[in-house]
Amino acid sequence: MTSIPDVELNGDLPRLDKPVLVVMLQGWIDAAGAANEAMNAIEAQINPLPIATFDADVFIDFRARRPTMEIRDGRNSNIEWPSIDLYAGHDRNGRDVLILTGFEPDSAWHRFASAVRELCVRLEVSMMVGLGAYPFPTPHTRPSNLSCTTPSADLLNKHAFVRTSVDVPAGMAAVLEQVLHDAGIPSISIWAQVPQYIPAMTYPAAAVALLDGLKDTAGLLFDRGSLQQEAVIQTERLDRLVAKNSEHQEMVQKLEQAYDAMLPHDANATRHDGEQLSEKDIPTPEELTAELEAFLRDANPDLP
Repeated sequence: MTSIPDVELNGDLPRLDKPVLVVMLQGWIDAAGAANEAMNAIEAQINPLPIATFDADVFIDFRARRPTMEIRDGRNSNIEWPSIDLYAGHDRNGRDVLILTGFEPDSAWHRFASAVRELCVRLEVSMMVGLGAYPFPTPHTRPSNLSCTTPSADLLNKHAFVRTSVDVPAGMAAVLEQVLHDAGIPSISIWAQVPQYIPAMTYPAAAVALLDGLKDTAGLLFDRGSLQQEAVIQTERLDRLVAKNSEHQEMVQKLEQAYDAMLPHDANATRHDGEQLSEKDIPTPEELTAELEAFLRDANPDLP
């Protein structure tokens, strides 16, 4: 088999049946670590088989992502190097899955995307789905909305995700969307919205939303039970924290009204006092930072 530049294969490539490639590379936007948490849940369930490792000397800046030295009683017992790896496995229905994990490349993005494309072609990948999460003025009392990016008009029209129009810096997942789309492989990234006032905390509800989105977009099924339990516990904790301050309660209520107003059946939603909801009713990022983030940061996370 012909080698692939900058890639070390773990033996011959396996024969897979139209696998779906799931991508989550650390280093770009991932509010509350939700996408990484979703990928960890996937990896724990698929019994991952190593397929390929990308040349870290080419793609990773070790001064930016230094290896970890394991010191045991003064002895340098091991160096753990950051890496980018491709694994194969199966979802709960036995569907073939590939996962691309590790760190987003620090350099040689064209070479990296070319290597991923070659692997996808050889493995006959049927679809790519990227995972991400970003902070947004949304309440923790509602399910996390999902938005998407894709070069495919067919995929965009097929799924009822939140849409937007904006110019933003791109991550590697966005580059892979374009490269694989151009190679005839449908590609999409799904993004969970995380309440803007808790980006530094874990937020398993967003990870649950991503697993649900993965099922909707690619038909992949993974167990989300433990994440759902964690989400319920954290929601209850946040409810108790917010309930201690009337201003925080009001902010969350405004976010709830804004969220509900975006739903089709609530297109003409009004405030509880009967007035039409307007943009000024939604807290700004500065207000959220000054109010809720400071409060939650100083609160005791182990409150009963």
